[in-house]
Amino acid sequence: MKILVINAGSSSLKYQLIDMDNKNVLAKGLCERIGIDGSNLQHTCVVKGLDKIKIEKPMKDHGDAIQMVIDALVDADHGAIASMSEIGAVGHRVVHGAEAFTDSTIVTEAVLKELEKCTPLAPLHNPPNITGILACQKVMPDTPMVAVFDTAFHQTMPAKAYMYALPYKCYEEDRIRKYGFHGTSHKYVSQEAIKALGKPAEELKIVTCHLGNGSSISAVDGGKCVDTSMGFTPLDGVPMGTRTGSMDPAVMTFLMNKGMTAKEIDNLVNKESGVAGISGVSSDFRDLSAAAESGNKRAELALAMFGYQVKKYIGSYAAAMGGIDAVVFTAGVGENDAAMRKEIVSGLEFMGIKIDDAKNSTRGTVDVSAADATVKTLVIPTDEEMMIAIDTKRLVEG
Repeated sequence: MKILVINAGSSSLKYQLIDMDNKNVLAKGLCERIGIDGSNLQHTCVVKGLDKIKIEKPMKDHGDAIQMVIDALVDADHGAIASMSEIGAVGHRVVHGAEAFTDSTIVTEAVLKELEKCTPLAPLHNPPNITGILACQKVMPDTPMVAVFDTAFHQTMPAKAYMYALPYKCYEEDRIRKYGFHGTSHKYVSQEAIKALGKPAEELKIVTCHLGNGSSISAVDGGKCVDTSMGFTPLDGVPMGTRTGSMDPAVMTFLMNKGMTAKEIDNLVNKESGVAGISGVSSDFRDLSAAAESGNKRAELALAMFGYQVKKYIGSYAAAMGGIDAVVFTAGVGENDAAMRKEIVSGLEFMGIKIDDAKNSTRGTVDVSAADATVKTLVIPTDEEMMIAIDTKRLVEG
């Protein structure tokens, strides 16, 4: 079965066409500036070995973008398939499924109505996700659509982990609780870790660290998420590229009393803070590392704060699960920053976590644990598109 994976943003649309018989990516690309002057499609036909081609053409909406994707996929010169009939299903990334969706689901009219109800919880993300689904349905009316949620993997958390100590009516009336994000990534790497460890999922306690410009940590016990660092929004948890991470909520009211508006504070904590705000250098960890090596103390502080908070989550989640068998690093920083991985696990030797420096500095090595470590440290590249395709195939065939 060939599956088209769609990730629709407000003015962009990423896609991959994957042959699930061998899990090979046949084609991939990006539609940029949808509804804006200068819109274009960047398409790569992997199966034909063709490099990225750029097609500039007006795209007034996501329907136009989907049509351009289809045209590119079946093009005689740079297409990957002969006709759209070869596509068995389309898997869509949807950011927020709230409590309504504890797993990926085949899209129906009822599902679309429920997704609309989730929109207030993710007003910037869910509308373009829904628009992408509707655009595909219009162009491919007979092809099954599957929604795969960033929040679904975390819906196995117990109430003691996801509830906030606000009046209970805030949960009942406004659905304020921890939801967690990056769930598709945490699900994928935890499943890959279970394979690598060679034990039944039920016997394993794993902490997955998705570390990048946006970062989150999850506790996975028996293959199921029991806690995660992001909360009601992706702002919670560890410091990130431009997000504060967890802090005293009274800081917000303090700033409001000084005259800042809610919109200004939202921009401050989401776009001007994190390691970029601390360092004054960049939200890119490569830039921070270079600045720190040159003696920039604020860059050093930003990196130290990030590593310290990730370390604390690993320790707290080991306590929450009553043990730990493996720590998994993934995403841009987790996969590529050997120094940060070393910084994070340094001091956790008492828990049995210890890295081999030679393994840790060798790219492509999955198990970077020291020989005498009793807890595995794994580096597993995430593949959210593949996870979406796996779930799509499972549901359509099931």
